[in-house]
Amino acid sequence: MITQKMKYALKALLVLADEAASESPQPLPIEQIAKRSGTPKRFLEHILLEVRDAGVIASRRGRAGGYVLVKRPAEVKLSELLRLIDGPLAPLPCLSRTAYQRCPDCTDEETCRIRRTFADVFWTYLLIIDSLTLADLMQSGETAGRIFAEP
Repeated sequence: MITQKMKYALKALLVLADEAASESPQPLPIEQIAKRSGTPKRFLEHILLEVRDAGVIASRRGRAGGYVLVKRPAEVKLSELLRLIDGPLAPLPCLSRTAYQRCPDCTDEETCRIRRTFADVFWTYLLIIDSLTLADLMQSGETAGRIFAEP
């Protein structure tokens, strides 16, 4: 399950992606991003700083300043955003790519039935989430429909 913070980040990035795709893209002040995305400004400030520090967006100062998307939407992987905003994706610490830890109560990872069961589910999830980008979100859910429609 994604957090509310992640939903706010995605909504803001969609606003910036839509602006970048417009005929005359302009930097958007945080007030406009908050209004267009329906996101509270006080939360958005912290979120946009994290996303900016990761190199997905940039901020410009001054009267015509604001935030702009610096990567193409097809280059912004949802899995990277999820890790940035929500932390590790794995359901168990022993399955994490980025924050691996042996489970404190585990005697043998190779024979752990809990680990094996969740590993199968998790790797399937990773295959899907690693393939999705901000560009997919911009397509109004067509990607999600395609994924779940396939046998």
